[in-house]
Formats: sequence, C-alpha cells, structure tokens
Amino acid sequence: MNDAEPRGAEPPRAADEEEANPTLSRAARLGQPTEDRRLLESPGRQPSSTAFLETDPWRILRIQGEFVEGFDALARVTQGVSFFGSSRIDESDPMYAAARALAFDLSRAGFAIITGGGPGIMEAANRGAHDAGGLSVGCNIELPFEQGMNPYVNLAINFRYFFVRKTMFVKYAEAFVIFPGGFGTLDELFEALTLIQTEKISYFPVILFGRDYWQGLIDWLARTVVAEGMISGKDLTRLVVTDSVEEASFLIQDCHRRRCWLPEERSVAAEVGLIDDREQ
Repeated sequence: MNDAEPRGAEPPRAADEEEANPTLSRAARLGQPTEDRRLLESPGRQPSSTAFLETDPWRILRIQGEFVEGFDALARVTQGVSFFGSSRIDESDPMYAAARALAFDLSRAGFAIITGGGPGIMEAANRGAHDAGGLSVGCNIELPFEQGMNPYVNLAINFRYFFVRKTMFVKYAEAFVIFPGGFGTLDELFEALTLIQTEKISYFPVILFGRDYWQGLIDWLARTVVAEGMISGKDLTRLVVTDSVEEASFLIQDCHRRRCWLPEERSVAAEVGLIDDREQ
C-alpha cells in the first residue's frame, strides 16, 4: 500500500464506471418512463392524456393561477367592502332591501362591493353597487350544484378553491358586513374574527346586520364562550350588531377616514357588559 494513500480509502474506479445517482435514476428504479418521455409522448400513446390534470402537483399550478388571476383582477381595489349572507332569500325579504341600500350608499362613497357573485344577499349587494354606478365584484365558486353569476356583477372572477376565494374577500376589504345566512356565512364571520384576533390582519369593522337573527349567537358567545374562558371579552370588541343601514355605512366610512377602528363603546362587548368605563 502506498503510504500517501489514506487508510480505508476506496479503490479507484475504472474510467468507464459511473457514479450512482439515485435522483436521476428514480424513474428507472420505479419502472417508470422519464419526465422527458412523459412530456414528448404522443397523447394517443399515454394511458390517459388528461390523467395529469388530476395530480396534486398540477393542482398546485392551478391554485397558483387562481391567486394570480384574483390578485391581477383586484389589484386596483383600494377600498372594498365584502358582503356575506344567505343565497336563499329573494327580493321580497327585508334583508335583501337592506343589503341593496347599504351597498348603494357605500358605492356612492367610493367603495367597491365584493360578494360571492351568487343570488340572495350577494345579488342584493351587487345590485346596490350596480345602481350606484360603482364597482360590483363577484367572486364565484365551483359547487356540486350549479350557481351562476348574478346579472349585477361588472367584475367577475371564478374560483375552484374556497381558500383562494376567501383570501380575496379579506385582502381587498376595509370591512365585512354579515347578513343572516348559513354555514358559509358563519365560516366567513369566524374566519375574519380569527384573523383579527391573531393579528394576521388589521382591525376592520365586522358588522352583523339583523339583530333578531344574530342575538342568539351573541348571547351564546357572551354567556358560554367568554364565560368559560375560550375567548376574552375584549375579542367581542371586534363585532357590532345593527339594524341600521345608516349606522353600518357610517362605521365603515368613519373607519376608512381615520384608518383605524376602535368603537368599543358601540361593540357587542360593551352591549353585554364585558368592558367597563375604564376600558372605553
């Protein structure tokens, strides 16, 4: 042995011997065609020419595309208000008229109105914006049952993924207005409150419209959730409940002018006695 050669060294390889490369040889080891072959193979020779559309890596690109489309479409929206509520009500419901009137007033004040683009409260809000000649945004979603875009939307965006769509509702909003609704409406409500509580977003008005409808939820939050320490009384300062179009419009516009929102004296927390005079 040559004294200059380190002990335990592997013997030199033959000139034609290749270094193993597990990464590049993955396809061969798994008995699969290489990525180049997959790309260049005629669709007719592949087991299914559209099978790749159902893979998770492809879905990542689709998700990315949805974010790009949404951000691009809404890039110029600097003051929006997101409206939520039931798709099951019609024009005869008083809440339809209230949503339409509130959206009209906010649109006249320069706000873009953002909804899910469907019927019910969504249609009412888009209609109010349309009547005022403002920007009426519809962020529609693919569902198992057909849901078309209501005719009062003048900027329509379609989504496959709820979480992408929900990002648009939050990112471009100065306020949320929550009208009576079901699971989807409740989901948007608690998502906004969670993001504010965890300081993922800045405070903005979260307005529950329709006291009779929301009173049971308010009572439960105060008497059960706060009472058992699951949230603090301070967390309910994020919420205001009202039956007044004028008050809702004022709170949103006042917040935008001051670029802050701390009307604790008007919040649900104050109503149920969870903050005292020293905290106001």
